[in-house]
Amino acid sequence: MINVTIENFEAEVVAASHQVPVLVDFWAPWCGPCKVIGPLLEKVEEEYAGRFKLVKIDSDQEQQLAQAFGIRSIPTCVLMIGGKPADGFMGALPESKIKEFLDKHIPSEAALEAEADVDDALALAAAGDPKAALDKLLEALTLNPDNDDARHDYVKLLIENDLLEDAEAALAPKLTEIPRQLRFEALGQFLDAIKFVVTDDRGVWTPDQFDALIATNKRDFDTRLAKARVLMVGGDWTGAMDELLEIIMRDKAWGDALPRRTFVAILELLSPPKPKVNPAEAGKTASGIQVVGKVVAETDPQAQLVAAYRRKLSMALN
Repeated sequence: MINVTIENFEAEVVAASHQVPVLVDFWAPWCGPCKVIGPLLEKVEEEYAGRFKLVKIDSDQEQQLAQAFGIRSIPTCVLMIGGKPADGFMGALPESKIKEFLDKHIPSEAALEAEADVDDALALAAAGDPKAALDKLLEALTLNPDNDDARHDYVKLLIENDLLEDAEAALAPKLTEIPRQLRFEALGQFLDAIKFVVTDDRGVWTPDQFDALIATNKRDFDTRLAKARVLMVGGDWTGAMDELLEIIMRDKAWGDALPRRTFVAILELLSPPKPKVNPAEAGKTASGIQVVGKVVAETDPQAQLVAAYRRKLSMALN
């Protein structure tokens, strides 16, 4: 528990809340209910073992801060996340209600442990140990099945290591959601392309074999889609997108818009990961992240490629 004043508010509350949720307790020495809830908050902070930070502001001594938060009665608690108020409550709540309030916003111990496992897994994968990375990601999902980042990385790594049945099983729950997350839809489309290459006779065709058929009928969309999938699995992403564009420009709705959905999936698969930025070091606002993202988009060749093909798709759809 830390006593905060106008002098250290920026560091102890705003900046700190970018790293961990900060619960701000507005109180006053004369306030009876404040004396009741104060020890409860300190007890809960200790029990949560660093999952949130508790600070106290004397609303009599720090009237400027109290006014800035619109405090009308005390005790009032405000939860700060990412530099901004996320939620709050007034009055001396019992311990159970305080925990209920916090649990709506603060990751569980299992979720935090799972996030640590994901970081470890990415490091193991980068070091060339995919088996250990997969074990870590599976552990993360066991701890927190709702960790979508872990599931995405797990499915992606399974695909990269040709563990396709495991990938399908891990991906299946996300493909039943409405709406689907684009990143999972993209992995699903990629798996469909791989299954096509493995099971269809055309999976071993050369581009010339496809082109010979297409030359006799420019609207042979089934052959064009087959060619795009073979190119996609072979890593010729631009060739695949060019073929899909030929279908889209001729018939946007063909095949239940599968060519468009496959094209969008490729764009998602090619999109560079968003840079991890410490918001406290980026002006403590979202603008810092936007600036970094813009710089990456302007200098990363792959990001430029994705942007160029997004424009091509937009033109084809108009």
